[in-house]
Amino acid sequence: MTNLTSLIKNLRDIMRQDAGINGDAQRIEQIIWILFLKVYAAKEEEWAYEDDAFSSILPAHCRWDAWAHDDGNGTARTGDELLSFVNGTLFPTLKTLPVTKETPIRKAIVQTVFAEANQYMKDGVLLRQIVNVIDGIDLEDYEEIHALGDIYENLLRELQSAGSAGEFYTPRAVTDFMADHIEPQLGERVADFACGTGGFLVSWIKRLQAQGAATTQDIAAIGQSTFGIEKKQFPYMLAITNMLLHGIDAPHIVHTNALTAKNVLDYTEADAFDKILMNPPYGGHEKADVQGFFPEDLRDSETADLFLVLILYRLRKGGRAAVVLPDGFLFGGDNTKTNIKRKLLDTCNLHTVIRLPASVFAPYTSITTNLLFFDKTGPTKETWFYRLDMPEGYKHFSKTKPMQREHFAPCDTWWQGRRVIPDPEAPGAYKANVYTRQEIEDGGYSLDLCGYPTVEEEILSPEETIRAFHEQRDALNAKIDERLKRIEELLGV
Repeated sequence: MTNLTSLIKNLRDIMRQDAGINGDAQRIEQIIWILFLKVYAAKEEEWAYEDDAFSSILPAHCRWDAWAHDDGNGTARTGDELLSFVNGTLFPTLKTLPVTKETPIRKAIVQTVFAEANQYMKDGVLLRQIVNVIDGIDLEDYEEIHALGDIYENLLRELQSAGSAGEFYTPRAVTDFMADHIEPQLGERVADFACGTGGFLVSWIKRLQAQGAATTQDIAAIGQSTFGIEKKQFPYMLAITNMLLHGIDAPHIVHTNALTAKNVLDYTEADAFDKILMNPPYGGHEKADVQGFFPEDLRDSETADLFLVLILYRLRKGGRAAVVLPDGFLFGGDNTKTNIKRKLLDTCNLHTVIRLPASVFAPYTSITTNLLFFDKTGPTKETWFYRLDMPEGYKHFSKTKPMQREHFAPCDTWWQGRRVIPDPEAPGAYKANVYTRQEIEDGGYSLDLCGYPTVEEEILSPEETIRAFHEQRDALNAKIDERLKRIEELLGV
């Protein structure tokens, strides 16, 4: 069986010798397209076994056994020959595979995965070594497949330290906690409109499997009701591979910008979902043409705000949503943010807000985030807030000490029997409390409640320091705008 640690170390050591690989993100992308083709070859074997009429979308010379598998007889391509084939034949062929609207999803995904994929390696001998390592994984062995899932998760976790690529990965502890409390049910349609590597969808799938949904029919039903949209090519490729590794043979993952798929006012009940799990990109700024897909009073340049509006229009009546949002949304008081929060409270029941420690997404970002849980069962009457403190023995989370699912245990316990918890270190403040809709409205729709009274100093790299400065400045500006607005209202200006 594959040794997880040694396999990753082996791949890393080989790639460090190649002049074409520059950084973690490129190394992971290189591994993923090779791994995708290995996994896809195994899937095609399954499909051919189940259906005598099955035919591959791949030309014979581009299938795994034809160019990648090394049977040890000395005839496998390597060096310049392998490099020439991959760059001059394999990639051009896969990028231009004939795909139409009638092409089955499980076939069309090959072309969409490779449409913007990159081959970075410049040394054909090293490329052969990488291919051989991945070829050595036995995908017919159940324990081997399970190990591969762990390997893949480890690779995705490394994205958090891979510069801007970290934006594609939400820590598994967060996705699992949110999936647990949104209560997945077989047959429900779930969506993530900025699915990144597919982490939320995998957490959803695992929850259903844990409930006993493990038959071939169940897995097929889960795949047909699980939807994702991803704008960027790299995470789209990661998500597709993630779905295949978790038994979803025809992933409903679309490579497009969910914000511009349709004017939100044109969405109907047929476009709605029972459950929505998301960590929208935040800190981005959308241009006027993107904002034009939204009602004028809800148009905002902040990407995360627009995704929340999209959710409000695509969550079905009675449906539930769990969304990660930055502090800037909670206390932002400009007209648009206030309108969006009013729309949220008017159309949905925002029943819970979980305040997270600042380092949950470290080292990608130190900005403080929050988990919003709401359902479309009527307007908000009251909202519970709970502050999740750092676990004992931790000053902050990091790559070597990431957040774990068990760190949410105090919140899980509180969730079942909600109660007010005074802040033991700040008299008059609360670690957990409930606020009425009227109290929130009287506070100018600020949701900055039960927050952290102190912030411990953390030493960051220069790049992280610059990123944190921009994020903190944006959040501070939003808070200043909110305070100024309230002063102007009091003065009648």
